[in-house]
Amino acid sequence: MSLFHASRAAVFKSSRFISWKPTGKLQQTLAGCIERTGNTLHCGKVSTVKLWPELAGKGRYFDVRSNLIRASIDLAKESPLCTTLINDRIKVRTVEHLLSALEAMGVDNCRIEIMKSDPEDYDVEVPIFDGSASKWVEAIDQVGLKVARDQCGNSCEKMAAYVNKPVQIWKDGSFIAAFPSPKIHITYGIHFPQVPAIDCQWFSSAAFDNSYYANQIASARTFCIYEEVEKMRNAGLIKGGGMENAIVCSATKGWMNPPLRFNDEPCRHKVLDLIGDLSLFARCGSQGLPIAHIVAYKGGHALHADLARQLSTSMENGNILDFDPQ
Repeated sequence: MSLFHASRAAVFKSSRFISWKPTGKLQQTLAGCIERTGNTLHCGKVSTVKLWPELAGKGRYFDVRSNLIRASIDLAKESPLCTTLINDRIKVRTVEHLLSALEAMGVDNCRIEIMKSDPEDYDVEVPIFDGSASKWVEAIDQVGLKVARDQCGNSCEKMAAYVNKPVQIWKDGSFIAAFPSPKIHITYGIHFPQVPAIDCQWFSSAAFDNSYYANQIASARTFCIYEEVEKMRNAGLIKGGGMENAIVCSATKGWMNPPLRFNDEPCRHKVLDLIGDLSLFARCGSQGLPIAHIVAYKGGHALHADLARQLSTSMENGNILDFDPQ
């Protein structure tokens, strides 16, 4: 089925783990086009991204030289230090910060065009900017949102998945779980005992509207351990990494490029990543972040994706049963 066969008449199925319910809101899209250019974290090259308004029901997807790849957990592959989408020869890396901003700010339908100077290169990456999602949030605020309409001019109700029963995943001392809750509540813990300046941190909030995200989550930057930088570069990673796009902490010297934007900035950035990774659960303009109390400890992109897959596969025969190709 084509990406463009998503419909205003899509039917969402409930299972014993998930119930799809209306949010009381209409699907939205951008009120205009956004274009941003910046350096990438892992490739170390310049990348340009254009965000385009899209019809209701189309959801979020990437466009690499007219090759389309859905922002879907079905296409997410495990990769070091980022979330990557792969479909045939198309690979889109480091999608989590952009998708986090789109999900949290209510951009339900969007075409994300990524351009590189090499016409034969289909391995692309989203710019890292300062290591947070603030650049995308600012751009979305500047252009604004509008109600998304389908090809017939009709608006579509936005749906969200409510978790009915606990879903839990444990892996090597880390865990992530989703518990039934009447609203979104995220609790996240990290533990770096070898780095005293970070050590153990917890962040918890049940206030996840777009204003809270913009003020309390979006500006939290990615972080790395100074003593691990050489190892990561030898592995071909973070070629474009530097003090300008991450906060760097040494096990012996503490923070190398203070000040922090929040005392618990590393933990808040994990929440930013979680929202971006769980946005891949979205279908056809629905909400990606499930209505649940999500608790994570020592998590990462792979564990976040595991939760999204578990929620997705809990639906018999998938989340969407039927489409109207018109």
